[in-house]
Amino acid sequence: MQLKWLDWAKQIQAISQAGLAYSKDMYDLERFEQLRSLSIEIMHAYTDVETTKIRDLFASDSGYQTPKVDVRGVIIDEEDRILLVKERLDGAWALPGGWADIGLSAKENVVKEVREEAGLDVTASELLGIADKKFHAHPPSPNHVYKIFIRCDVRGGQAAAGMETTEVGYFGEDELPELSLERNTPEQIRALFEMKRHPERRLLFD
Repeated sequence: MQLKWLDWAKQIQAISQAGLAYSKDMYDLERFEQLRSLSIEIMHAYTDVETTKIRDLFASDSGYQTPKVDVRGVIIDEEDRILLVKERLDGAWALPGGWADIGLSAKENVVKEVREEAGLDVTASELLGIADKKFHAHPPSPNHVYKIFIRCDVRGGQAAAGMETTEVGYFGEDELPELSLERNTPEQIRALFEMKRHPERRLLFD
């Protein structure tokens, strides 16, 4: 699924970031800064996004670069309908979730995200899968992302939209709305329904 130019740009950026973090020689630091600029130019050439914005979003971290972690809460009710939230950013639907916050475990993060995006108090009950975004039909991304899918059980609260969402709803497998492909794909949602029917097939793992 990964575009070759994007893969190269991300690898060059990761190498330059690590070099800038750990090198002491001023000539090496200059070369690593040149590599970082090259990665930004590649992104700019293929996306037309301004170089200053690319630097802010893609090439502004320090230290050794690691994948970002995206947690997603999976709630399927007794009528075999999955809970989705409508994203304010793109108007499409996704499993409630988002970037994992430092200081919280994966379970704590997904509980927080479901409460903030869907208004529900849940218990994070089971790890359903860890997916590498590059292996799935997501749009190209400047970040290397691991997606963690966690089954959640509702224990309270009231379904309600949050600051980043506009609607909350339950949908059957054959009545899915337009999905936010940046966040989840139809194939992933179908795999989650399949797990519900056949628990012995768990878990998703790239």
